[in-house]
Amino acid sequence: MFIRVLFCLIFGYAFGLFQTGYIYGRIVHGIDIREYGSHSAGATNTVRTLGKAAGYIVFLGDVLKMIIAVCLVRFAIFPGQSYTDTLMMVTAVGVILGHDFPFYMHFKGGKGISATGGLMIAMNPLIAVIESVFFLAAIFSTHYISVGSLTVTAIFPFMVLIFFPEEPWVFILALVITAIDWWQHRANIQRLRNGTENRFGKKNK
Repeated sequence: MFIRVLFCLIFGYAFGLFQTGYIYGRIVHGIDIREYGSHSAGATNTVRTLGKAAGYIVFLGDVLKMIIAVCLVRFAIFPGQSYTDTLMMVTAVGVILGHDFPFYMHFKGGKGISATGGLMIAMNPLIAVIESVFFLAAIFSTHYISVGSLTVTAIFPFMVLIFFPEEPWVFILALVITAIDWWQHRANIQRLRNGTENRFGKKNK
């Protein structure tokens, strides 16, 4: 089992290394997206720096890399096993670690929210639908994308308890993912406290 867990972690990390924001910025605009805005390689910073169309492309890429990785593990590599869902979550942790801490970018990538959204879709589309409602409600009531991100990741473990009630390791790994996502948003949390966080719709110069 240890070998399979290690394989899934490395497998997921490899998928996470596909840095959509960084690659798009380099190829299309000739820039390192991390040198602008919030200095993140994720979709939110891409929207603020390069516009909505670029942000949607990056968001889609980050979502798809998670979906592909976990679905390969869940349905092709280790299908039908009693621990398949646990290996799926280990893979997801790997993807987020690769996305957030890519070794070839000096461990400075994105914040993992789009990838986490991809995991929700792969686990159960209904989870993604419910979480999307909370995400949009949080954004439009506060005008902060970071609040929406923090809200859905905080709710995620509870969604896992509802949809995977007999999978304790899936729940534990969901908590790990939430912890990573919140850690990556620690600067946003501080700016929210200080009242200096960027509001939704404001484009960085």
